[in-house]
Amino acid sequence: MNLWYYIKNYSYNALPNVYFRWRYRFLKRYEKKLSDKEVSDRINYYFKVENSFPIPPEAVAVKDYKKTKGTGYYLDLKEFLHYFSKDTKFAYVFGDSTKIYPHPTLIKARPIKGDNKNSILFKLNKRRHFRWVQDSLSFSEKKDALVWRGSAYRKLRQNFVQRYYDHPIYDVGQTNRPKENVPWQKPFMSIANQLKFKFIFCPEGNDVATNLKWAMSSNSLCLMPKPKYETWFMEGKLKPNVHYVEVKDDFSDLEEKINLYIEHPAKALPIINNAKNHVKRFQNKTFEELLCLKVLEKYALLTEQI
Repeated sequence: MNLWYYIKNYSYNALPNVYFRWRYRFLKRYEKKLSDKEVSDRINYYFKVENSFPIPPEAVAVKDYKKTKGTGYYLDLKEFLHYFSKDTKFAYVFGDSTKIYPHPTLIKARPIKGDNKNSILFKLNKRRHFRWVQDSLSFSEKKDALVWRGSAYRKLRQNFVQRYYDHPIYDVGQTNRPKENVPWQKPFMSIANQLKFKFIFCPEGNDVATNLKWAMSSNSLCLMPKPKYETWFMEGKLKPNVHYVEVKDDFSDLEEKINLYIEHPAKALPIINNAKNHVKRFQNKTFEELLCLKVLEKYALLTEQI
C-alpha cells in the first residue's frame, strides 16, 4: 500500500507543466460554480491573517523545495507548488509541531485557543489522517463496549490506557513501538474490527487524534475530552454532545456516558449523523484541492508575490 502511494504521487509530480496549467484552469472554472461563502468560510478558518506581511526569512522558494521531514508531508505540499512560479516562497513546518511561529507559517496542526493566526492550516499528512470508512453495521448491531488502540507516549493516553486496559466493557491498549513489557501493551487491531464496537475513544496524542476522522465517518459514537488542537479537519468547530460525546480529562464520567447511550441508543443517532455531516465537508476531492490551492494563493498574495 505504501509503495503504491509513493509511486502514484511521485508519478503525479513528474507530469509535464502543460498538465498543471490545464488543471489550474479546471479548478478555476470549478470555483466559479461555487458560492463565495462556501469557499471563503473555509479559507478564512485556515488562514486568519488578513493583512500583507513580508516574506518570512524561513520561507523556501519553489525551485529550492526538497524533502525534509516525512515523505507524506513533502508530497502533500509539492502537489500544489506546481501552480506557482519557481521563485515563489512559502514558510512551512512539517511534523507534529503545534508551536506558534513568529511569522505566518503553513503547518498541520495548531492550538485551538489563543492567538494562533500565524499557524496557517494546510492539508498535510493526509494519507494518514484523512481516511474514511464504509460501515456496514448499524449502531444497534455493534458491541456494547468501547475500543481504542494507539501509541501512548503522552500523559492523557497513558493515564487512560493504564486505568482501563482490563475493564470488562473496554477493549483498550497501547501499541507502542518498541513493545513494552506491560499488561496494557496489546496487539494491533484493524479498523474493521474496531467498527464492531458501539463506542470509539479518540484521545489526542502529539496533536489531534488520528482516528477521529474515520471514527466520525462510521456508525459508532466518538467519545473524547474536549480537543485542544485542530487541523484541516476543523476540530475547533466540533461541538460537544453534538458531533461527539465529551468526557472529562480525567475520564471520571466515561463509564456514566457509555451506560447512558447503551440504555438510550436513540440518543446516539443524532450525534452520529452530525458527525457524518461534518465529515462530508471534506469528502469532495475537487473542492478540497481547490481549497489547498487557494490557501497558497492567499499566502502568495499577502506576501506580494502575485
